[in-house]
Amino acid sequence: MYDSVASFMDDIVNKNPGEKEFHQAVFEVVDSLWEFLQDHPHYMYAKILERIVEPERVIMFRVPWRNDRGEIEINKGYRVEFNSALGPYKGGLRFHPSVNLSILKFLGFEQVFKNSLTTLPMGGGKGGSNFDPKGKSDNEVMSFCQSFMTELQRHIGPKTDVPAGDIGVGGREIGFLFGQYKRIRNEFSGVLTGKGLNWGGSLIRPEATGYGAVYFTQEMLKTKNESLEGKTVLISGSGNVAQYATEKVIDLGGKPVTLSDSSGAIYDPDGIDRGKLAFVMELKNVKRGRIKEYAKKYGVEYFDGERPWNIPCDVALPCATQNEINEDEAKTLVKNGCKCVVEGANMPSDPKAINVFLENKILFGPGKAANAGGVAVSGLEMSQNSMRISWSREEVDEKLHVIMRNIHESCVVHGKEGKFINYLKGANIAGFIKVADAMLDQGVV
Repeated sequence: MYDSVASFMDDIVNKNPGEKEFHQAVFEVVDSLWEFLQDHPHYMYAKILERIVEPERVIMFRVPWRNDRGEIEINKGYRVEFNSALGPYKGGLRFHPSVNLSILKFLGFEQVFKNSLTTLPMGGGKGGSNFDPKGKSDNEVMSFCQSFMTELQRHIGPKTDVPAGDIGVGGREIGFLFGQYKRIRNEFSGVLTGKGLNWGGSLIRPEATGYGAVYFTQEMLKTKNESLEGKTVLISGSGNVAQYATEKVIDLGGKPVTLSDSSGAIYDPDGIDRGKLAFVMELKNVKRGRIKEYAKKYGVEYFDGERPWNIPCDVALPCATQNEINEDEAKTLVKNGCKCVVEGANMPSDPKAINVFLENKILFGPGKAANAGGVAVSGLEMSQNSMRISWSREEVDEKLHVIMRNIHESCVVHGKEGKFINYLKGANIAGFIKVADAMLDQGVV
């Protein structure tokens, strides 16, 4: 038995040296669970905490492929199958140079709680490669994806592990991966989500993470008798999540004024409207250009190499990547009047930034709750594949909206501290209880 969070974390660090992102994710969960666990010692006695932080399986493999010059290149491939207490492993594949075991373990660990919060029957996992699809031809991406799936296919399946997309893995990559799985296994099954609509995909799956984050934001604001109507909103990123978060903010009467990418951020004080958003989608999804082209086209400010958190706002939606808001940026957001921070990305606020938000009683929606819309619709896609049916856009959107409302309610139930709602604590406790109880039911496995 551990006597403190510090002693538990010392053990985690010693057993997983150098995995700082994983350490950060575990600390955030354990720190918010510790008091709850002292009041429910049967979880400690059964060593649920020690079991839940250890992946059930980690698969690592080489991925050789041939570029357009005829040269062979080699990347690393991974799949972290973290926890299957609630159902098949479920979580995205990330193709990005930053991918390593620590990042995938952090993402897989987060995914366990996120999937639990959706109430759908899904375990948690994550995978990917340090392959960078940026600047690669379609032929090179296909060559890589086919090689990657040739190994991965032996470890996944619709009843075992169902990957999806993530950073660097969009519709193109999912198509190449699915085609290779089908070719090798000789079966057409729901083994991947995020598929094309004409071959088993679900309506609004691309929109789901961004839409869900904004639905969650709306529910949080309702607790203060407010809405997004007329609110100034900062959004980081310019990929899938940021694009559809922007769209839904516009739908609900808010004014999104920023977007960003790894090169810098744009600030449009007049607001990003539907026409400007269409330009961003063409720029990012088709031309694969940089966000500074928006600044040139519309004559707005561009902050080279910077993030958008120094601009006054009512709401901030970090939708880019992990640790994109640090302590100083969090303090700037609070100072500039931000009332609500909702994580569209996974773990975009570092621990000190989160402390700033909680100390200042800012509405803070952690990613495991706020960005669960994507995996929720992935779960709905799995259901549609199993039943060989497809639901209408309106049906899927309504189911997504209900799921996000239910996640919000779970966070409120377990996170209420007087008049303040600690969504971080609420999300972690609610997600933990369901997984922990299932693990207890299933014995020492």
